[in-house]
Amino acid sequence: MNPKRCAWCGTDALYQQYHDEEWGVPVYDDHRLFEMLVLDGAQAGLSWLTILRKRENYRQAFDNFDPEAIARYDEQRIAQLLANPGIVRNRLKIEAAVKNARAYLAVRAQHGAFGPFLWRYIDGEPKQNAWRSLAEVPARTAEAEAMSRDLKRLGFAFVGPTICYAFMQAAGMVNDHTTDCFRHRELRQLAVSTSAS
Repeated sequence: MNPKRCAWCGTDALYQQYHDEEWGVPVYDDHRLFEMLVLDGAQAGLSWLTILRKRENYRQAFDNFDPEAIARYDEQRIAQLLANPGIVRNRLKIEAAVKNARAYLAVRAQHGAFGPFLWRYIDGEPKQNAWRSLAEVPARTAEAEAMSRDLKRLGFAFVGPTICYAFMQAAGMVNDHTTDCFRHRELRQLAVSTSAS
């Protein structure tokens, strides 16, 4: 018998695997957080499943999300990416990835690490929510609005409050699995055991 999952992941096997193994698991690694932020920006106006199916293509096309490499992309490289059918061929989103790589490097130079800079919006601890249904889950929060404001000021693009909140959900800064989902309790217990150790 299949476990009870959040309603958004439906019946697609790839989506279910992402839901079961990745979504909402706290991520502290700078490199992974950068990748997630770029992919959440690429998702704007599309379904996350579309991006998930293209994620490996993105990793190949964008030098495995190496921010130092991406920060050096020039117009010729952007033109190559616009011709790549394996990614979302949107000039603004591709240019945003380059801008975000440069802004990421600036944040790291100023703050020492990207992870702690982002996690401070929720005081470094995953926020445990208790939504009973998908309808209760907000599209944005005050924390996401603050993150969005600061990231834009620092030169990031495609980081509106809705994108920032989707990023916070995916990176485990908030536990937004609905309470009837088997992952809600597992991630709550993970947060307790992590804070106790």
